Amino acid sequence: MPEYIEGYGKVHPFDGAFAHLGEMSGRAAAPVHSAHPGEPKLLSSIEAALEKVNLHDGMTVSFHHHLRNGDKVINLVMQAIAAKGIKDIHVASSGIFACHAPLVPLIEDGTITQISVSTFGAGPVAEAISAGKMKKPCILRTHGGRPRSIETGEMHIDVAFIAAPTCDDQGNMNANGPNACGCLSFSHADAKHADYVVAVTDNLVPYPCTPIEISEDYVDYVVKVDSIGDPNGIATGAMQVTTNPARLAIAQRAADFIDAAGYIKDGFSIQTGVGSISLAVASKVREKMIAENIKGSFGMGGITGYFVKMNHEGLLRTLFDVQCFDLDAIKDIATNPNHLIIDASQYASPGNKGCAVNQLDVMLLGGFEIDVDFNLNVNTGSNGVIMSSSGGNADTAAGSKLSIVVSDLMKKGGRCLVKDKVITVTTPGETVDALVTDKGIAINPRRQDLIDKVKDSGLPLVDIHDLYNMGQELGAVNEHPKFGDRIVGVVEYRDGTVTDVIRQVEE
Repeated sequence: MPEYIEGYGKVHPFDGAFAHLGEMSGRAAAPVHSAHPGEPKLLSSIEAALEKVNLHDGMTVSFHHHLRNGDKVINLVMQAIAAKGIKDIHVASSGIFACHAPLVPLIEDGTITQISVSTFGAGPVAEAISAGKMKKPCILRTHGGRPRSIETGEMHIDVAFIAAPTCDDQGNMNANGPNACGCLSFSHADAKHADYVVAVTDNLVPYPCTPIEISEDYVDYVVKVDSIGDPNGIATGAMQVTTNPARLAIAQRAADFIDAAGYIKDGFSIQTGVGSISLAVASKVREKMIAENIKGSFGMGGITGYFVKMNHEGLLRTLFDVQCFDLDAIKDIATNPNHLIIDASQYASPGNKGCAVNQLDVMLLGGFEIDVDFNLNVNTGSNGVIMSSSGGNADTAAGSKLSIVVSDLMKKGGRCLVKDKVITVTTPGETVDALVTDKGIAINPRRQDLIDKVKDSGLPLVDIHDLYNMGQELGAVNEHPKFGDRIVGVVEYRDGTVTDVIRQVEE
C-alpha cells in the first residue's frame, strides 16, 4: 500500500476496528470511551461519571434550567464534586434559582469560584454573589449570548450534565416522562460543543428512546438517579393573567397602542414575558384578533398555556418554544405538531446565520426599572442585589420591530419605575421602543416613525421625562444602594460586549 496517493493524500493503513476512536473524536484528551461495543455508556452513579470524565480542579461544568425552581440535578452533581474535594469549578448553567441554595456553601468553601447564567431567579445564590462571597465575577448573559459564547469557544465547557426527563442507555433523550419539562433547548449548544456530555435521568427507557431531541451521538455517559426534579417548580404565580382592574386597563392601553401602530394584522408575530400584566396584554390582543378575524404567524419564547390556547384557536399558526413555562405548555408540546422546539441559538444568537427574534414583530418586555434614556434594568433590584439575568430581554428588544415595556408607573414600596439613571444597564435604550404605563405612553425619540404613526390615535402620549417627574410628585422613594469597589457581576450584551458591571453591595 502506498504511503501517499496523488489527489488523495497521506494513507493511513487500517490496523484495527477500534484502534483510532480517540483520534476520530477530535478530543485529544477525551477519547470516545463509549463508542466501543464492549464499553456501555450507562454508569452506576454520578460519582462514576466524574471518574470517567476525569473531572478535576478548574473545570467548567454546565447544566440547563428547564425544571427551573424544581431542578435537583445541579445540586446532586455539585455536591458529588464537592465530596471529592475538587475546587475552582465554573458552573455554566443556563439558569440558577432559589432551589439551588445548597450551592452557597460550595461558593463559600471555594468549590465553586464562578457562575455564568442567562436566567437568574432571586434567592440565596444571587444574594451570596452580591455580597461578594464568590471568588470571580458572575457572568450574566442573554439567552442568545450564551449559545454564541459556547459556539465560538469563548466559554469552553468541559462537561455538560443534562437533566433528561426520558433517556435510553445510549443517551437518546427527550423532555417527556413523569418529570417532563417540555424541551431541552438550552442544552443543545452544550451537547454539541462540550468535551464530555453526561445525561442524568430518572426515567430510563428501552433503546431507542423516541422521539429524540438530543441524540446518542453527542452523549458520552448516562446516569440514572432517583429524581431529576419536580415540574411543579416550573410555574410561578406571576404566570397568570392579572385580574387587577387597574392593570387590566394598562394592558388594554398597550393593546390599543400596538393596534394603532399597525402591528395587529394577518401574519404578525408576538412574544410576551411571563409577568401577569404582559399576559394580560396578550389577552387583549387576542380579543382584537377574534373581533377582526386576524390570524397571526407565530408566538415565541417561554410558552404558557395562554399561547397554547391561542394556537388551538387558530389565532397563532405556530409556537416556537425554548422553555415551557407551565404544565399546559409541557403537555401540549409533546403532541402538537405546530408547537415546535427550537434551540437557544436559533432563538436568539446574533452569531449565527439567522435567528427567530429577527422575525419577531411585537415584544412585551419586563424589567425592574427604566431610565429617561430608555435603558432597562433587568438585573438588580432597588437594593442593588442581583435579582435576575437578561434571559431573552436584550435579544428580543434588538430583534423585534416593536419592543414595549408595560408596567404600573409606581411600584411596591413607593418606588417609581422611571429613574433618572438605572442602577444596571441590561438592555440598551436604543433597542427599547416604548413604555406603556397607567400614567401615559412614552415613545423613544429614536422611533419618530412610531410617533408619527400614533400621534392622532387619541392615546395619552407623554415624554418619558414627564413620567419621571410624575413619579417624583407622587412621592417616589429614591433608593440609592451603596456599593463597594469590588465587581461581583459582569453584564454581557448578546454579542459579548459589556453593558455594565455589578459591584458588591455594602451591608
